[in-house]
Amino acid sequence: MNISTPQINELAGAVRLGLVPLSRPVPMTAVEWADGDEGFYLSSESSYQEGKWETLPFQVAILNAMGNDEIRTVNVIKSARVGYSKMLLAASAYQIEHKRRNILLLLPTDGAAAGFMKAHVETMIRDVPSIYALAPWYGKKHRDNTLDTKRFSHSKQLWCLGGAAAKNYREKSVDTIIYDELAAFEPDVEKEGSPTFLGDKRIEGSTFPKSIRGSTPKIKGTCQIEAAASESPHLFRLHVPCPHCQAEQFLKWGGKDCAFGIKWDAESPANAWYVCEHNACMVQQHEMQEQHAKGRWVCEKTGIWTRDGLDYFSADGEVIPTPDSVTFHIWTAYSPFTTWGRIVLDFYKAKDDRNKLKTFINTTLGETFDEDEGEKVEWETLYGRREVFPQLPARAVALVGGIDTQDDRYEGRVWAFGAGEECWLVHRFILHGDPASEELRRKVGLEIHRQFTRPDGLTMKVDRWCWDSGGHYTDEVYAESRKHGVTWVIPIRGANTYGKPIANMPRTRTKAGVYLTEVGTDNAKELIYSRLRLPIDTARSQAGDMQPGAIHFPANDDICDESELKQLTAETKRLKIDRGQRVYRWEANGRRNEALDCFVYALAALRISQQRFGLNLDAIDIEAPETDNSDERQRVPSSYWRK
Repeated sequence: MNISTPQINELAGAVRLGLVPLSRPVPMTAVEWADGDEGFYLSSESSYQEGKWETLPFQVAILNAMGNDEIRTVNVIKSARVGYSKMLLAASAYQIEHKRRNILLLLPTDGAAAGFMKAHVETMIRDVPSIYALAPWYGKKHRDNTLDTKRFSHSKQLWCLGGAAAKNYREKSVDTIIYDELAAFEPDVEKEGSPTFLGDKRIEGSTFPKSIRGSTPKIKGTCQIEAAASESPHLFRLHVPCPHCQAEQFLKWGGKDCAFGIKWDAESPANAWYVCEHNACMVQQHEMQEQHAKGRWVCEKTGIWTRDGLDYFSADGEVIPTPDSVTFHIWTAYSPFTTWGRIVLDFYKAKDDRNKLKTFINTTLGETFDEDEGEKVEWETLYGRREVFPQLPARAVALVGGIDTQDDRYEGRVWAFGAGEECWLVHRFILHGDPASEELRRKVGLEIHRQFTRPDGLTMKVDRWCWDSGGHYTDEVYAESRKHGVTWVIPIRGANTYGKPIANMPRTRTKAGVYLTEVGTDNAKELIYSRLRLPIDTARSQAGDMQPGAIHFPANDDICDESELKQLTAETKRLKIDRGQRVYRWEANGRRNEALDCFVYALAALRISQQRFGLNLDAIDIEAPETDNSDERQRVPSSYWRK
């Protein structure tokens, strides 16, 4: 029997194809595979530049984690311009060819899925040689080549479907499920549950189950990638060493009132640089990008870290088991595909338009947008509504103060309160020096005893002080409390638990002989910020009418300048994970906030006076003179005692 050469070649090809499922390639990581000669390729239809893929330093750990069999869940919170879609395609190709896994790729809608299949998946199959070799049907009408399913010659399949229909989650047994742009999915898929709950059911029978979720975030509190990330015990950010001082930090936007982060020339915003948060080094973009390869992905929750997404270490540098679930955050500042100057220009275009600002925060910073952002108080608004009033306003009936302890100074503020808790900032002091020195504490003592005069001639002293005892000078603050009066100058510390009362003064003294009081700073800031939003009616102020809850600032730069109001409005509320629970915390993000802290402490002093010493602001006769008290009441004016 004679067999022709074409028949022999056809038979050999069929044998090779039949043996493919039995072959076992040399193990490779996702990055090694993608960067290899037969690895991933950037197609012209779906890429800015066609050509061979090369994994960038900041992409290495993310791509390797997508291919790491020891990691079950990978969440990626990302901005635009970081190459995420290409990493996703490279990971899919790696899973199909090298790991031989079945994949279900979900997008928010059927239309989005069809578009992704045409523009990205089909061009990837055509241009990646090892995948093309598994697709003998490419370019032909074939039952293994449909718009939603590709079945390869080694019997593995890739589905690309919309995540809005519950039927798309059913009757599929896969090894890897991928949710692209998870934040755009419906939170409850046809009333059958969340997309990640339904989708992850499809991988439960796999030997190596993998769930990859990635998205540009959307609205804080309702964003699904935010919720998915909150379930992970690890949130990694890329810390890179400063090229000048070598101190590690993850890149931050910073903002105009922050001492570090991206900065720019106001007259030429495209001229941007980065200020190191440790030593204020001025860093150019190319200098920082050269450091990316030396960077470490550090978990902000646990301190563990990795360089490559394969090997993980404790905060002390000890090798630890690979975590089961990880979350990465990456944003545009790391990207070589744009410039920091371009980021600044994008910000200038967006900053005065709420919708554009939302887009900037989501797609450039890679952060959720707080719907309350539009309601937050800007320092410029407060500065513009400063008022002229006497040293002590006529309606003031009680004075309280707060003192903040810093490593090189003490800062204090005095607030006057009237009926309805209307209040006025009446005094500020900032005393520099060694907080442990007798001289600096003597100066604080003079401020504590300062007197104020109301327009009717009544002389008043601060009725109660709360003094920050945290940090390195606890003993000094305790000593000042005992010196000036333990119920008059009260040491305080912030509560570790969210939702605590603004002030919780104990009934008994500590061993140090003071009434160390816990302050619910979160609740205090909630109250302060809500009242800062209250409008001020200037006509009513001039007429002496009461405005309950209103906060007044003097048109006096010695007490209330731009810096004071910037500090007062420095903090924003951020979502955090506390013992597995999603809670909000107030954070200054590198901005100075001593003015806000002092206001919190003064408010705590007010609550202590109300709850423990009977202060009733609404029941005090402004014309009543202050009576002389003795012993324990010598620090408590008659205004404290209910009528």
